[in-house]
Amino acid sequence: MTDTQPGATTERDYSDTLFLPQTAFPMRAGLPQREPEWLKRWEDMDLYRLLRDESRDREKFTLHDGPPYANGNIHIGHALNKTLKDLVSRSMQMLGYNAAYVPGWDCHGLPIEWKIEEQYRARGKNKDEVPINEFRAECRTFAEQWVDIQREEFKRLGVMGDWDNPYLTMSFDAEATIASELMKVAASGQLYRGSKPVMWSVVERTALAEAEIEYQDYESDAIWVKFPVAEGAHPDAFVVIWTTTPWTIPGNRAVSYSSHIAYGLYEVETAENDFGPQPGEKLVFADQLAAESANKAKLTFRRLADVTAEQLAAMTLHHPLRGLGGGYEFAVPLLDGDHVTDDAGTGFVHTAPSHGADDFDVWMAKGRDIAARGIDTAIPFTVDDAGFYTKDAPGFGPDAEGGAARVIDDKGKKGDANQRVITALIAAGNLFARGRLKHQYPHSWRSKKPIIFRNTPQWFVYMDKDLEGQTLSTVPGTPSPLVGEGGSRSETDEGGATSSAPEGGLQQGAAPDTLRTRALAAIDRTRFVPPAGQNRLRSMIADRPDWVLSRQRAWGVPITVFVHKDTGEILRNEAINARIVEAFLAEGADAWFAEGAKARFLGNDVPDLQAWEQVSDILDVWFDSGSTHAFVLRNPQKWPDLKFPASMYLEGSDQHRGWFHSSLLESCATNGFAPYESVLTHGFTMDKNGFKMSKSLGNTIAPQDIIKKFGADILRLWAATIDYSEDHRIGDEILANTVEMYRKLRNSFRWLLGNLAHFQPGEAVAHADMPELEQLILHRLAVLDEEVRAGYRAYDYKRVVTTIANFMNLELSAFYFDIRKDALYCDPISSVRRKAALTVLDQLYSCLTAWLAPVLAFTMEEVWLERNPGETSSVHARTFPEVPAAWRNDALAAKWTRIRAVRRVVTGALEIERRNKVIGSSLEAAPLVAITDPDLAAAVQGQDLAELCITSALTLEEKAIAGDEAFRLDEVPGVAVVFRLAEGTRCARSWKVLPEVGSDPDYPDLTPRDAQAMRERAAAGLGV
Repeated sequence: MTDTQPGATTERDYSDTLFLPQTAFPMRAGLPQREPEWLKRWEDMDLYRLLRDESRDREKFTLHDGPPYANGNIHIGHALNKTLKDLVSRSMQMLGYNAAYVPGWDCHGLPIEWKIEEQYRARGKNKDEVPINEFRAECRTFAEQWVDIQREEFKRLGVMGDWDNPYLTMSFDAEATIASELMKVAASGQLYRGSKPVMWSVVERTALAEAEIEYQDYESDAIWVKFPVAEGAHPDAFVVIWTTTPWTIPGNRAVSYSSHIAYGLYEVETAENDFGPQPGEKLVFADQLAAESANKAKLTFRRLADVTAEQLAAMTLHHPLRGLGGGYEFAVPLLDGDHVTDDAGTGFVHTAPSHGADDFDVWMAKGRDIAARGIDTAIPFTVDDAGFYTKDAPGFGPDAEGGAARVIDDKGKKGDANQRVITALIAAGNLFARGRLKHQYPHSWRSKKPIIFRNTPQWFVYMDKDLEGQTLSTVPGTPSPLVGEGGSRSETDEGGATSSAPEGGLQQGAAPDTLRTRALAAIDRTRFVPPAGQNRLRSMIADRPDWVLSRQRAWGVPITVFVHKDTGEILRNEAINARIVEAFLAEGADAWFAEGAKARFLGNDVPDLQAWEQVSDILDVWFDSGSTHAFVLRNPQKWPDLKFPASMYLEGSDQHRGWFHSSLLESCATNGFAPYESVLTHGFTMDKNGFKMSKSLGNTIAPQDIIKKFGADILRLWAATIDYSEDHRIGDEILANTVEMYRKLRNSFRWLLGNLAHFQPGEAVAHADMPELEQLILHRLAVLDEEVRAGYRAYDYKRVVTTIANFMNLELSAFYFDIRKDALYCDPISSVRRKAALTVLDQLYSCLTAWLAPVLAFTMEEVWLERNPGETSSVHARTFPEVPAAWRNDALAAKWTRIRAVRRVVTGALEIERRNKVIGSSLEAAPLVAITDPDLAAAVQGQDLAELCITSALTLEEKAIAGDEAFRLDEVPGVAVVFRLAEGTRCARSWKVLPEVGSDPDYPDLTPRDAQAMRERAAAGLGV
């Protein structure tokens, strides 16, 4: 104490004698400014290479990167995807694996070619006038630029990988391997050129895969068409079909029905229309749809008789355009089809095998029956690549008056084909009704324009051809692929469809060895996260048609095969294949398009060069990316830390029909098994209202903007706390909640760091010598260690982060830290309690910085370096600490659950007094507590409840408290608390209110504990 003016006293300020937290770790993170510093640090120390060197002898965990297209800035979906991949790789590395991550890019195909064509169109330049390899060079340059841009954007997210040595599908070694994989498929007899209806983009002039399609609202012309019965029952009747593609009517070759549907013959009684049916006409409908169809044509009719399936099967029809241009005089059969329903339409399906998968399938399945009836089974090519009718559409083709009609023009707009067909049907008297229908229709996801289904020669891979005898690799540690002991012979029917004819050796019940059976068997051996992905991919493989590989484009890997012009035979010659691969390794795929390539590759191995056609189509980019396992995972010279099959493929759920799908088929075709052991899928990121993000809607959120405002760690924390397996949301409020979670975590680490400034490793307290409270926290660390490891192994990052955050906020900040502040700040230097608490804080720091490092990659590096300023390594070079099993003490935890229940009643009572402003601090209280529950009473026996409840004193009452003055909680029966103010004088150092303050004459304003602390400070020369 010091003298002051008479009548006034002043309390000495002892704050400089407390062990208060000391740290330069800022509460304001400044992540947008600081994160680039840590990125540079990792780059300078070559952290990725350091990890590879240190973990060379560990078990490999390989997450194989699905390549994004190199054609624009990354969006929020990219950010989520790459962050999830980084969470997987970092956590598996810290779990003790060698988790190398090699990023890659898909550089070929239409997305990039389309960009170059847009530039050409803007300059009035004609692509067809540019030499192909000059055009390809521009595509390569464009891709290289975006690879560099996206690389920096991905790195800024904190994604750690082999960024200096990524894979590119356009690198020469990749193009050589892709071509080699294609030639393996050809050599095994799985590749064939056939004719089938494929999804075709008129705007982009190429076939499209299912993965390149999106469905948008579209208004179609809908028509009901009458087909006159030519032969069979009811020769004076008409069979009526319904379609939303009038332009496909010239390609009609059959009408499909279902033998499981009831049909009837109806006679028109009244009609109110200009061109449709008139009274007395007889029409055949599915009974379920007759009334609805009549309404469409504004007529009434009466049912005359049943029309049986047998009668329908025996009928033939006239084409509704018969007589037009002399080209529709053929018979139109009725075919029984499983795809026909009576849910909508008329119960009959217009069947144009040139323009639909179901149409094609039923036509080919019934091919022999159709031919036996004297009907030509040839499939016409009615529409060309530009959407114009050909000569196979008489009356609408190039010889028609007015020239060829067009289905869709170069800009994706409707042409005149629909109207010209409708006009012709009216003239023929065969239009029943017309209308318009808004529905979901397939569009190209690049041009955003509608596509058509068009019969065109393409290159396919058989899904169901028996591959008996093909030499295959086997999956390490897994059963061999399913192979039947016999075989089957695949015969190619007209149009390129296949039918399988069993031969004698195939045992009953044995699965034939086909690409489909291999893929289905591989799916059954694969782990899916979430599990529903397995059934989704399985159903796609089970039902998919043959794989269309060809694209009519310029930028990509060519289909490197030669075909005999007369026989259609594919040339199979290992020497020629070797020359192709050698040339691609040296010059890239441009070598295929160079002048003299045909003679160069065929060399002297083929006597008649002119007899062979060099294929000019390029490979679907899904084959490129589906082959990445071959030139990345199986390339130990370039990437020795990777393994094959990969431990995991991870992409968005749309990749069940994309990369997961094509990679599975490609690997099963060339190896016999999947290229992955597990598949993880995530949903799509929606806006705050759950709507799909769209530039036109103005609801996009760019990851670059989030990083600029908050930092990448906030984006990473958001990614780790959503349920990524479902579609999820992001918006200002969601990000604000993420920032608040981050702030609380950061504050806890700041407090940890500040107190650990006083920790001396040589003074660490052994577990057995610690107070129960410290043993409880170490028990929780042991439990958390199991939960965190299990969460990371299950790729359940939400569970990991939520578990850690709840522990830090509820068990540390609001409980343990709160209780131990007094001991940490005020206890004497010799205090075992204080040293034990510091020892626990050291263990908390060790575990928490490691557990959160995969998520908060930047912040945990900052926390680690704050305590280890001269550290030359990184927090990311650690593995998760081994937590001693001896720390686990479930009995102690159960006891402390009861103690904390009692504490909850006490703190509840104090909170009421604080709200009522009776007290400002809990140290002003000395409550009376009665515990009548024997289990709770036994648990608190020997505990310093005043310390645990942060009061200056606390009295345990042996008998129950009656009346309303006591505070109780219904969920903790047997505990009652009566508030009492603490009696005595406030300690000037610890602020406890106790009667013994002043009992030490040397320190009349302190408690004996604080007085002893001052003496020890003086003895240690720390100053008082």
